[in-house]
Amino acid sequence: MGRSCAQRRLPGRPQVLLSFLLPLFSRALCEPIRYSIPEELAKGSVVGNLAKDLGLSVLEVSARKLRVSAEKLLFQVDAESGDLLVKDRIDREQICRERRCELQLEAVVENPLNIFHIIVVVEDINDHAPQFHKDEINLEISESASPGVGTILDFAKDPDISMNSLSKYLLSPNEYFSLVVKENPDGGKYPELVLKKTLDRETQSAHHLVLTAVDGGNPPRSGTARIQILVVDANDNPPVFSQDVYRVSLREDVPPGTSVLRVRATDQDEGSNAEITYSFLGVADNAQHVFSLDSATGNIITHQPLDFEDVERYTMDVEAKDRGSLSTQCKVIIEVLDENDNIPEIIITSLSDEILEDSRPGLVVALFKTRDRDSRENGDVTCNLSGDVPFKIHSSSNNYYKLVTDGALDREQTPKYNVTITATDKGKPPLSSSTTITLHITDVNDNAPVFQQSTYLVHVPENNPPGASIAQVSASDPDLGPNGHVSYSIVASDLDPRALSSYVSVSAHSGVVFAQRAFDHEQLRAFELTLQARDQGSPALSANVSLRVLVGDRNDNAPRVLYPALGPDGSALFDTVPRAAQPGYLVTKVVAVDADSGHNAWLSYHVLQASEPGLFSLGLRTGEVRTARALGDRDAARQRLLVAVRDGGQPPLSATATLLLVFADSLQEALPDLSDPPAPSDPQAELQFYLVVALALISVLFLLAVILAIGLRLRRSSSPAAGGCFGSVLCSKPGSEIPPNYSEGTLPYAYNLCVPGNQTNPEFNFLTSVDHCTATQDTLNKDSSSVLLASILTPSVEAHKKTFKQQAPPNTDWRFSQAQRPGTSGSQNGDETGTWPNNQFDTEMLQAMILASASEAADGSSTLGGGAGTMGLSARYGPQFTLQHVPDYRQNVYIPGSNATLTNAAGKRDGKAPAGGNGNKKKSGKKEKK
Repeated sequence: MGRSCAQRRLPGRPQVLLSFLLPLFSRALCEPIRYSIPEELAKGSVVGNLAKDLGLSVLEVSARKLRVSAEKLLFQVDAESGDLLVKDRIDREQICRERRCELQLEAVVENPLNIFHIIVVVEDINDHAPQFHKDEINLEISESASPGVGTILDFAKDPDISMNSLSKYLLSPNEYFSLVVKENPDGGKYPELVLKKTLDRETQSAHHLVLTAVDGGNPPRSGTARIQILVVDANDNPPVFSQDVYRVSLREDVPPGTSVLRVRATDQDEGSNAEITYSFLGVADNAQHVFSLDSATGNIITHQPLDFEDVERYTMDVEAKDRGSLSTQCKVIIEVLDENDNIPEIIITSLSDEILEDSRPGLVVALFKTRDRDSRENGDVTCNLSGDVPFKIHSSSNNYYKLVTDGALDREQTPKYNVTITATDKGKPPLSSSTTITLHITDVNDNAPVFQQSTYLVHVPENNPPGASIAQVSASDPDLGPNGHVSYSIVASDLDPRALSSYVSVSAHSGVVFAQRAFDHEQLRAFELTLQARDQGSPALSANVSLRVLVGDRNDNAPRVLYPALGPDGSALFDTVPRAAQPGYLVTKVVAVDADSGHNAWLSYHVLQASEPGLFSLGLRTGEVRTARALGDRDAARQRLLVAVRDGGQPPLSATATLLLVFADSLQEALPDLSDPPAPSDPQAELQFYLVVALALISVLFLLAVILAIGLRLRRSSSPAAGGCFGSVLCSKPGSEIPPNYSEGTLPYAYNLCVPGNQTNPEFNFLTSVDHCTATQDTLNKDSSSVLLASILTPSVEAHKKTFKQQAPPNTDWRFSQAQRPGTSGSQNGDETGTWPNNQFDTEMLQAMILASASEAADGSSTLGGGAGTMGLSARYGPQFTLQHVPDYRQNVYIPGSNATLTNAAGKRDGKAPAGGNGNKKKSGKKEKK
């Protein structure tokens, strides 16, 4: 029944090769697919296998959404088999006004989008019988009519065509009349009644005949009309028209009532036989409704508006008949001229559901066609787009157009486009119409997450609760769905990767950063994380941001007193004060440190208890103990001070230190004051007891000094670098013997305390930083330092004048004057309550400088040198750090019982000798006796 270009075969040898190649090129080379069906085919009847003719498999029918479109959809595609089925009743006579009936269809497939043209030829069947306009035809024929005179009869109409159309006319048998079939100029057949012999009204005044119209169908159909013939008196001249065919052109926009033309006929008879009447003969119904004919004048006028798009030409037969029943006819042809009275129509045939925002230019997103019922230039249509949109129109064939992309698409800026298509014809004036289609842009993952800040800085106080939120990062992604869903993770850190998870974690959904442990400012002051925000697209996009966490200090460490230290038995060591000490004499100095920083490490010194409250003064910030007045006769030789060291935290933490001060000019004089007053006894026995004790002590110390001298000589011969120290270097190293607060890095310095082997230089090398300590070296802790200091200060040292010289009194040149002291320890206004530096950075720097100054002060050779007024800091921190910028913290280094002084390097270079005076510590008993 159907035929398509895909089914054609070429004869000859190449037929096998073409059978493989033809499906590949059939879409581009073949003509429209044609099917032929009879009219009145039942609904659901198969027209043809459209999928097979298009080269599609059964699975592709539904996958590529095969469908057909037309102005009036009479067909449909079976989604399972791909057959083209009849959807509605097909009546060729109603659908097609022309003899050849072809229905234009378009087959549309997607993925990729394409369109094919289909022509369905509707063949006629004999479903209509011929039918006369009137069931009865009345004629009047004069009895004087000569044989051979013909009278035109109404013709029958049969809407069928070809073999099924009107074939012949038959007349019932009679002796007076015969029937002749003639053809019009347009090919139509009409009957003519011919008189065979003269009529005789007196014999028979009327004749009754039957006219039958028969078509050529199989079986044939027929229609009949009765003919009533009335015989009248003679009228032997029929009317004659001025012309056989009248032609006229008429614009379709003429108003009703417009005169079209006037037909005119004449009759040579006289009287009533010459009176002519005009009438339409066998005119179609649509023409009778549009035009009207004046029967007396023959004037044809419009009765209804004309429409070129409905009927382009009207053909009518006009009959002129006289009173004698003689008639003649002419043909009137009215051509309707087209006017631009129809706006173009836009018909969307296919529209894409999804358009990816990364689609390349040239992607087909819609197919549409235009239709204008006007003709010629009035029906010539052009299309364009309104507004600035990234699309353009490509013209195809047969008024078909493609809407394609013409630029980059960005869903984040424009999620949808309302595209207005305007169709304009070329009439005068031109007419246009518009239609708007909405195109939705589908999202792709083309945007990486963006953090709200370029970097994040968070301050977290130490001792925070584990699991608490410390920060939150937020990133946005303008994409939709999974492409815009952001998750967070930690990708890098300056912490140990193995321990990172025990410090912090981040919520993948909210970006909240949680602390997994309590932070300790003294162990970890700051760390940095690299956080990543990653979307769920494919491929996924990500962005990184830096998060710096600063751990703030809290006052969770109490001050620790470094000096005075306790003795091996837990008792406090003592310091001697010359009895002739003047007011302001520096007796000793309390040295303390605090592991905290900032205000929490800003220490102040207070006297809690004193044997003589007015005898000594204590520096609020320096911890220096000075005599407030001269020693009186009533003052006890043994004084006790209880000193409290408080930090600046809130609430403040504190530590206490006990100072035992003995007023004596020599060690032997101070020894009796060190013990508790004995009960009254015999002075002679008491003197003997003291002599025995002194002799025993001197003997022990002498033996100890000999042993040390031998050890020093042996050590000097084996290690020259250590000649100035005792045989075993005393140093500190991190271990179980060091308090936890300082083994973790708060006090990262170890110190040696050595007795010089060179007698020409009696100064002690004190608090020298030791970088490396072997396992065999003695660890210097709180107890060992007290033992060593006590052993050095015993009278046995004074007993050997060959080993040690007379100790000089403390040199006051190492301390700066009040005007030279910057900062809090030596402010120019003399106020010891100077304020702490404003920020934590300065505080930590000053603490580092205190430790550095202590390290350099311990080195006897450097004597806090490195330049005048620099305290040795310029060598460590650069020349910009001079004594004009930092407080004088060398006061914190004090060596009790020794004339070793921390002098200014410039003073040594100038050859200035230390100021004379008695030492404030224990002196050699032998020297005093001498």
